[in-house]
Formats: sequence, C-alpha cells, structure tokens
Amino acid sequence: MLTKKIALAAAAAMLVTTVAFATNARPAFAAAKVDCDAVMNEVNSGKKAKEIATDLSISTSSVYRCKRHAKEAAKAATKSSIQAKKGNEPPAAPSTAMSAPSPAMAAPAAAASPK
Repeated sequence: MLTKKIALAAAAAMLVTTVAFATNARPAFAAAKVDCDAVMNEVNSGKKAKEIATDLSISTSSVYRCKRHAKEAAKAATKSSIQAKKGNEPPAAPSTAMSAPSPAMAAPAAAASPK
C-alpha cells in the first residue's frame, strides 16, 4: 500500500514538472528575426539561395520565404497602380473617429421622426 502511494506521488510530481516545462516552452519561429531587405539585396546582386543563407546565417527556406513575400508585395503594388490608372480605386476604409452627421444626412432622419 505504501509503495502505491509513493508511486502515485512520483507520477504526480513528474506530471507537474512536465506541465511546468511545457508552459515555458516557446515555439521556435524565426520569421521576425530574418531581415528580408538584406536577403533581397543579396538576391538582386545575383547570389544563389544557399550562398545567401550561409552568408546571413539563416535557412534556405527563409530565403525562399523572403522571395515569395517580395513577389506578393510587388504583385499587390502592381494591382493597386493599375486600379489607380483606371480610376477604380478601392474604397477607403471608414474613419474610426466619430464625426457629426452632415446636415443633409440628419434632415431625413429628423423629418421621419414623429413630433
């Protein structure tokens, strides 16, 4: 009976230790640490992905990720400039500031309300 209690206490201690270490573990994402501007400067100078990765001490997948993000950004910039030339500007985001309604907008609401 005593050995069962000791085994249960040891198992509980191991569980608590495991949970404590698991909550302190952080995921190993290095996306914020990679300077994509530096990577793109190296790409534009004609270096290969493996050379860039070695020079900047990053993985080749980070090089390819930066290249993909640059390509997507260029595509989005091209799309918005084409829309601007055609006059099809995307609608502006609504202002978050609370402003008073214009008199023209307030008048129909005032007229519709019973007095």
